[in-house]
Amino acid sequence: MLNRVAVLSDVHGVLPALEAVLAEPDVSSAERLVVTGDVAAGPQPARVLDLLLGLGERVVWVSGNADRELLECRRGGGGAVPDPIAPWAAEQLREDHLDLLASLPASVSLSVRGLGKVLFCHATPRDDEEVVLVDSRLDRWAEVFDGLDSDVRTVVCGHTHMPFVRLAHGRLVINPGSVGMPYGRAGAHWALLGPGVELRVTDFDVDAAVVRVCRDSSYPEVGAWADYFLRARATDADALAAFGPRDGRDHAP
Repeated sequence: MLNRVAVLSDVHGVLPALEAVLAEPDVSSAERLVVTGDVAAGPQPARVLDLLLGLGERVVWVSGNADRELLECRRGGGGAVPDPIAPWAAEQLREDHLDLLASLPASVSLSVRGLGKVLFCHATPRDDEEVVLVDSRLDRWAEVFDGLDSDVRTVVCGHTHMPFVRLAHGRLVINPGSVGMPYGRAGAHWALLGPGVELRVTDFDVDAAVVRVCRDSSYPEVGAWADYFLRARATDADALAAFGPRDGRDHAP
């Protein structure tokens, strides 16, 4: 039974944001750091992976759709990758990075004090790209929970880059938001679990981070990428409008 777990999701290869979160006292003292996918698909992919690898067994890894897509770019086996930065990011990774991404599980369960058995996944427990949102209907949650062990009372997911906590069919659902590509407001978003749930945001010097990312990355469109994502140009309303149709609400009876 773990007392404190920090959850970091959707780092997307942004080193200054990750460094800011790792410097938080509550992250430094947490017994585990669970990284719920989409770690490296961004402008500083190798350095982000190396920093997390240096933390050793404290880090618990979960695969995300973008991690899978990086593998597909380098090793094949998939279709078209929609994220334009992914092919470039994939080429920056060493073979040991690719081996790591290939080994990541789709979900991990840990027991956390106050929350019981917690299942950590990227998008939903059954799929790394499904969309569920804070306002998704209850029958949608029933669909994505289908087949989940009855003793899982808490589910932590990422993918949509917007933090929330809600109850659905008796299970607490937590989305920590995104460390490196936040929607709605700037800052590095994460969550602290045990015995309750705290949604956190770590402020850092975004202007300096944009300059640093642009200096360190050879991605051809890095200036526009860093300006848009680090400054959270996409509002939460924009993101909800884009993601909403993907949770099946437009086809609900």
